[in-house]
Amino acid sequence: MRFFQHHRILRSSIATVLALCAALSAAGPAHAEVKVGLSDWPGWVAWYVADQKGFFKRHGANVKLVWFGNYTDSVAALSAGQLDANAQTWSDTMTPLAKKVDVKAVLVNDNSAGNDALMVGPKIKSFADLKGRTVALEQFSISHFVLATALARNGMSMNDVKVVNLSAGDAAAAFVAGRVDAAVVWNPWVNKIQASGKGHALFTSRDMPGLVPDLLVAHGKSLRDKIKRQDLVGMIQAWFDTQAFIHDHPDEAVQIMSKVVGIKPAEYKVFLPGTRFFDRADNQAALDASKPQSLVAAGPEIHKFLSTNKLVAGPVDYAAGIDASLLADALKK
Repeated sequence: MRFFQHHRILRSSIATVLALCAALSAAGPAHAEVKVGLSDWPGWVAWYVADQKGFFKRHGANVKLVWFGNYTDSVAALSAGQLDANAQTWSDTMTPLAKKVDVKAVLVNDNSAGNDALMVGPKIKSFADLKGRTVALEQFSISHFVLATALARNGMSMNDVKVVNLSAGDAAAAFVAGRVDAAVVWNPWVNKIQASGKGHALFTSRDMPGLVPDLLVAHGKSLRDKIKRQDLVGMIQAWFDTQAFIHDHPDEAVQIMSKVVGIKPAEYKVFLPGTRFFDRADNQAALDASKPQSLVAAGPEIHKFLSTNKLVAGPVDYAAGIDASLLADALKK
């Protein structure tokens, strides 16, 4: 889940199908839905709240949510034009942009604000204490980026620690068992480590605001389709209803979201405090290149990590990878 290049069946009788076809024929051509890829992250699972609470319908958005068990498959599907839009990170949008793939970020769903963390034991009280220690994490994932950023901001580099490449769950288990000195993981493992009493956070994604943005990214051909563009504008309007609903009715939102990913509501609720769901003002700032908290401003630091680890080839025109006009249209209504 969450890598830098790294997370229903209808039955009809023949008669019903024939009747439906006749009705559609009489009504004229059908309005093609926009297909939007989703995977397992709270800011993206939240789209199911929009769907189930009728927010898409409220804003006239004809949206089909397409679930991907493998996040990277969704990124590839958007790049290939098999989706109209996809839920993906800013970092994972840079590789297609470097290859001149026609995709644009149109909305920021959220920023990780504590859901990703460098967890250490009681003996490690500062970054100086971390020098020479073993740190378990998923290589080239968000966790890798969090550690690289944390070290750089404290006058250190990746060379100052010994990285052990493990999946997030295995990294957490290795840390709790005392096999490594530290681990960089995301929730629910952050919460589980804290609850075990074995470790605390030395640095979290809350300490690097704007650097872990989760987005809605659209394909250029869909943006040039007038009907699909209007659906995407309606989808953005539905997002703001969704963000407000999660804020005002967190328990009901968690009931919907936890069911999608198949875990208990109480377990899923730990994600909410560490996810900063973006409202209208947050999005205006994020999509405005002149603002210090914008995607454009965050671009170089993210790109540096990707480039250093050979995860992106060539430069990225950050501003060209953003289309703020849909947000502007959504805010007019």
